[in-house]
Amino acid sequence: MLEVVDRHPHARAVLHAAVPPDGSPSHAYLFHGPAGAGKREVARAFAAELLAEGAADPVDARRRAVEGVHPDLTWVRPSGAAEMLVGDIEEPVIGAASRTPFESQRRVFVIEGADTMNDQAANKMLKTLEEPPPFAHLVLLTDKPGNMLATILSRCQLVRFEAATPAELSTRLQTKHGVPPLTADACARLALGDAERALALALAEGPALRAAGEGIARAALHSTLAARPHVALLDLARARGDVAATVVAEQIAADADLLPDREAKRAKREGETTGKRAHRRAYAATLDHGMQLVGLWLRDVACVKDGVPELVHHVDRVAEVSADAEASDASANRLRDAVGLVEEARTMQILNPSEELALEALASKLERLLH
Repeated sequence: MLEVVDRHPHARAVLHAAVPPDGSPSHAYLFHGPAGAGKREVARAFAAELLAEGAADPVDARRRAVEGVHPDLTWVRPSGAAEMLVGDIEEPVIGAASRTPFESQRRVFVIEGADTMNDQAANKMLKTLEEPPPFAHLVLLTDKPGNMLATILSRCQLVRFEAATPAELSTRLQTKHGVPPLTADACARLALGDAERALALALAEGPALRAAGEGIARAALHSTLAARPHVALLDLARARGDVAATVVAEQIAADADLLPDREAKRAKREGETTGKRAHRRAYAATLDHGMQLVGLWLRDVACVKDGVPELVHHVDRVAEVSADAEASDASANRLRDAVGLVEEARTMQILNPSEELALEALASKLERLLH
């Protein structure tokens, strides 16, 4: 397991002291750190080591755990549009944790997005953390430990993961995915330490998302909002939501084919709700990322205004950023105020039922502030 935790000193120290046969694993861990730091990869490797101890064929046990097909490994992800529901953990984790393992000496439960648990789910999880059976080990993953209940944090051993540097992210994009160096550098900087976002910006619809964010920012700077640049971001978000819902529908249909008729019908009904939630998650995440890019463009224009162009994140768009800085009458301080408006809009997106109105309002506020 050394290679997957090598760049995370704290995680390496904690987990290597817990790996059998010499280590003594805790009943609960909280892996925390930026998205894309490697928490999932390490959680799978750690689970594989726990489940391999005492197995008749440890190598095969590790392989099945890494591939996600070991019967004593349960992996849970939030199914709600913006939160983990009580049904996500009640039977898969809380109920299953009370039952003895199928073949291993242990059962391991990995819960992604632990910070999104609603109050009911968090309280139920707390009871399991307080009195876990000796064979159960829970690994909670979060990018936002500050959003979790203090009572849950206090019952887990905290394991910290470090953000990758822009140089590390850029090298990874170039060597593993063939991204051109200048584009890789820009995506790495714009990701702000999030390896998943760096990859998303560099590949597939990433360039379109960057263009959408840039379009909104530049329209506000140049007073060309009549062209409705926010529509491109909304269209991209809807398309990503449709893809996410389709993936869920296909999986539900495949699973239903293996069930008796009555259970198949119930699975399809529940699948419709799951698909809608998947659509909402992908849609909201795309809008949030797009708005973040709006703020980063304005931030880079402010950097040029301040005379520190070496701090610009859009290293593959320096000429355009510089042109905006020269053409804009807004001061660097006002540009930073505009970034604050964007961050406020990102926060309010969670509460606002109409994203189109929210984006239109943001664009209008930016234009007024910058002129």
